[in-house]
Amino acid sequence: MKKIDPMIPPIVLLIGLLGWAIFDQNSKINTESHIEKPSISAISKDAEKLGIQKGNMAPDFKLTTINGDDAKLSNYKGKKVILNFWATWCPPCKAEMPNIEEYYKENKDKNVIVLAVNLTTAEKNKDNIQQFIKDHGLTFPVLLDEKGNAGNLYQAFTIPTSYFIDIKGIVQQKIVGPMSKETIETLVSKIN
Repeated sequence: MKKIDPMIPPIVLLIGLLGWAIFDQNSKINTESHIEKPSISAISKDAEKLGIQKGNMAPDFKLTTINGDDAKLSNYKGKKVILNFWATWCPPCKAEMPNIEEYYKENKDKNVIVLAVNLTTAEKNKDNIQQFIKDHGLTFPVLLDEKGNAGNLYQAFTIPTSYFIDIKGIVQQKIVGPMSKETIETLVSKIN
């Protein structure tokens, strides 16, 4: 029986990991470049596709609001939608909520809606949501994702995550992390 040189397995493993890293990085670059800067023809071509990338038709979902009403994303077609995924325990979410509320108060009569989707499955205590809304004086609709379906659908794994959706229901931008009021104003002004 032939003996294997003890250096061969680590070298093969290293080459495999290096190959995987190159493949993974290349796929991220291709995905990010498609999300960030698709051409006009790509947007019109992809708009018929359902998905969460820029240029895709935003997938519909139905959730219950904090007040117990049903809310579907498709009910807001014809408005510019800021779809924000958040949780009460998330420090960046706490930091951005006053900015979102201030923007919403100033622009709610200008064909813009904020839909704040609470990732309820990630909450320790559902009662914290109502207290958070009260503490921050939130006036925009707060939806409860009690099964985690909307958060998973929109890949809201890092929060806050926000999507900017145009009046036709097409995703125009995705932002991961807290937003300033100025950022919100700039992004909304770029969508129809």
